[in-house]
Amino acid sequence: MLIIGERINTSRKFIEPAVVARNAEFIQNEARQQFAAGATHIDVNAGTLVNDEPLALAWLVETVQAAVDAPLCIDSPNPAALEAGLKLHRGKAIINSITGEKERYRDILPLVKEYGAGVVALAMDDSGMPRDAEGRIRVASALIEQLTADGVPLEDIYIDPLVQPVSTSPELGAAVLETIREIMRRYPGVHTICGLSNISYGLPQRKLLNRTFFVMCMEAGLDAVILDPLDREMMACLYASQALLNKDEFCMQYIQAHREGKLQ
Repeated sequence: MLIIGERINTSRKFIEPAVVARNAEFIQNEARQQFAAGATHIDVNAGTLVNDEPLALAWLVETVQAAVDAPLCIDSPNPAALEAGLKLHRGKAIINSITGEKERYRDILPLVKEYGAGVVALAMDDSGMPRDAEGRIRVASALIEQLTADGVPLEDIYIDPLVQPVSTSPELGAAVLETIREIMRRYPGVHTICGLSNISYGLPQRKLLNRTFFVMCMEAGLDAVILDPLDREMMACLYASQALLNKDEFCMQYIQAHREGKLQ
């Protein structure tokens, strides 16, 4: 399971001031904690710093990779900011994100190809974000076909079915699950990815809903996730689910997590 640690995002209360002040020690501690907790990739996002985003994102890439030997997910819709980070990145990055929107696709695709990056592809296009599974599958399939035709390897594509709150419409959770299942069936070798927290927006006991939905997504075939790896209960759900879904040979990762006191 590819796990992208989501915490280094300037939309979070303590991250923006640290990035503005170029507080490397604070940011590097965040990165180390996430990596130690099981993150395979670290997300970096400076999107709230509109006027400083390219410089801030470049600084984040250098600062985080000086602290942890892990690839990054460089998270921005701004091509200039993405390129500033990609120029300094060591190894294979993931770009978050591209869509089927013509202008955004045109701007992001050259970066994906030039830097040999993986790419998160959101299931939306110029007509918007489909609410039902049929529409999301249609848009995601079109993106996969277009990206591969443009020379992006299937294994570098991470389809995001776009999680939305079930508090606004109960069928939205099921639409994500159906989209994951069908995309993974149609395109062996492609990846699916999502963040989880939107599913529970506006409801009580949000963490319970997030964790339960995560397990359901894994059963549907999800093989990458954006989450807070310091959420011990969420990570315990991951280890348990991998063992139960035959994604953990001889349950060795589960056993190791137990030995390290990571299961709750």
